[in-house]
Amino acid sequence: MIGSAARPVDILALERLRRRLALAAQVPWLHEEAARRMGDRLGIVRMTPQTVLDWGGAVGGGGQVLARAYPSAQRLTVGTAPHTPAPTGTRFGWGLFTRRAPAPAVSWLAEQDAVQAQAELVWSNMALHVHADPQPLMQQWHRALRVGGFLMFSTFGAGTLQELRDLYADEGWGSPGSVPIDMHDLGDLLVEVGFADPVMDQETVQLTWPDPHAALAELRGLGANVDPTRYQGLRTPRWRDHLHAALARRARERPDGRVALSFEIVYGHAFRVASRPRVSAVTHVDLVDMRQMMRAPRS
Repeated sequence: MIGSAARPVDILALERLRRRLALAAQVPWLHEEAARRMGDRLGIVRMTPQTVLDWGGAVGGGGQVLARAYPSAQRLTVGTAPHTPAPTGTRFGWGLFTRRAPAPAVSWLAEQDAVQAQAELVWSNMALHVHADPQPLMQQWHRALRVGGFLMFSTFGAGTLQELRDLYADEGWGSPGSVPIDMHDLGDLLVEVGFADPVMDQETVQLTWPDPHAALAELRGLGANVDPTRYQGLRTPRWRDHLHAALARRARERPDGRVALSFEIVYGHAFRVASRPRVSAVTHVDLVDMRQMMRAPRS
């Protein structure tokens, strides 16, 4: 069921996308870059976690970052384990040769079991936007943390692919994709599910490609159009050529002549504090929260 925080998406298409990303042989370069930048922000938290949950780690590609930051921590990757490990060696991406080192060995944990982990850190890199409704996921994060633990996550923001949205609007092609949830709404949701002191930040990363073919190939690796209002049918080769021509025409308007698209990356972190249930005639408290409140010092 989709709650009030949900954005309109085709649920079946979203499930297929999430599975494709989780089982892909290679994590998108942009996800790895977001993980590196999010890792730079770990310094603001002085706690050294003993248990780390890498939520959706098969999609996020942040394993190396977490291993370097917390080499002695127990690291559990939450989600669907890929059937085969990601290949190592040299790969080509955005005109740069990079080398992917083998990921350190990790244990995999199903989402329904992660809430019992009581970790000090829940880390989720570039996985939130492949959920229609972020609220249930945030509630799982909250339950999986110990009191005093912290959450760090990144996701695509509402400004992602604005150039492509403008192009589709000009051409009358409908929606190129479901718009991610706004950063400020995500911050409000964190408070609503019980997190404290949420801090939200964002930056825009612009990527360029030499031609439309390269740009669209990279976009296919990053996601899919799950907007329920998208064109309901198979696009023709003629339409594809029209899209390529439109992208090339806009590229010629740039000094470098390259296809350029922007991605808004949203970062958030917040803390898990002891729950303080509202008192009423009948008050229901989750058993995990009750145990945490019993252990918490009186203030």
